Amino acid sequence: MRPDAASILKDDKCKRSLARYFDIFQNKRSAKFLIAKKLEANFYEDDSVDKLWKTHEDRLNEYFGLEKKIDDKKVNLDEIESLKKSFLDLKIAIAKQIVQRCELCERYDRPNRLAGQLGFCKCGQHANVSTYFEHMGEEPELVPSGTIFTCGCTLRCLHCQNWTISQWFETGEIYTSRELAKVVDELRRSGCRNANLVGGEPTPWLQQWLETFSHVTTNVPVVWNSNSYYSQLTAKLLAGFADVYLLDFKYGPGDCAERISSAPKYWDACTRNHLLAKQYGELIIRVLVLPEHLECCTKPIVHWIASNLGKSVRVNIMFQYRPEWRAHEIPELRRRLTHEERNRAIEQAKEAGLDNFIT
Repeated sequence: MRPDAASILKDDKCKRSLARYFDIFQNKRSAKFLIAKKLEANFYEDDSVDKLWKTHEDRLNEYFGLEKKIDDKKVNLDEIESLKKSFLDLKIAIAKQIVQRCELCERYDRPNRLAGQLGFCKCGQHANVSTYFEHMGEEPELVPSGTIFTCGCTLRCLHCQNWTISQWFETGEIYTSRELAKVVDELRRSGCRNANLVGGEPTPWLQQWLETFSHVTTNVPVVWNSNSYYSQLTAKLLAGFADVYLLDFKYGPGDCAERISSAPKYWDACTRNHLLAKQYGELIIRVLVLPEHLECCTKPIVHWIASNLGKSVRVNIMFQYRPEWRAHEIPELRRRLTHEERNRAIEQAKEAGLDNFIT
């Protein structure tokens, strides 16, 4: 294990911002999906989607009440009887309806994926897994991380470092939900602190991930490792499922997102989803600094974070940018960051008042 992955256990700032996550991976509290399995939800598979959402809204309030009772040791999770239909089952039923006119990401291109239609992400009915392993290169609080890379993405970042996965230059291997559950359980039992759902992008595979965790048996925190370009419907389904939102904050409010990643209205979706993540779980925010994008992107991002999410939220100011894939099509992205740009990004984070950031 990396030395900082051990020393992070004594980092008070990090532990305060991710208190529940730390307790889960040390088996002091229960992951959200395990609690969702023990909350009853009465519904029928053929209920209208509006009726399913109404039931979900009612149960979501009950979920957080149950979570608090379990966290406070007033209710023993293991003593709650197994249910015929749970809150997690309800989420799966809703997700199945959504993908018939898919609105999981912010594009709302609405293909019927159950009928074989493919949208922008080109994701179908069955999860395509590129690889999975104990990741030692993530933030120290996540390491070792049980990382599962799925194919496909809702963005088309011209500088993508995982472009062979995100853009389907490799197709991966199809996994059933039960097979994926075994992978999650094996990674957890091997000593991983979490199940890190990434890609590509996990959003197109939300239905499959919900189904997967209906079969997972170990207590493992779910890390939703996303580009933040997902719909409000997805955000609702993540509530009571994702323990940690590991969210990219890629671009400022200008046109950079559309020009570089084919992502119209990225700022609107990203800011909305960060606010909802704070409401429903715990946050780690990744800000990848791009050459010549400090004033248009990095600066407004760190100031928005400090003003809207708090100065103590966990933030990773990332200097790992390197030209990849089609980055040469964007003139300023043909080079790495300069020493001055790295220093300026740190200054901007400090000027914003962020006091729990790493680089």
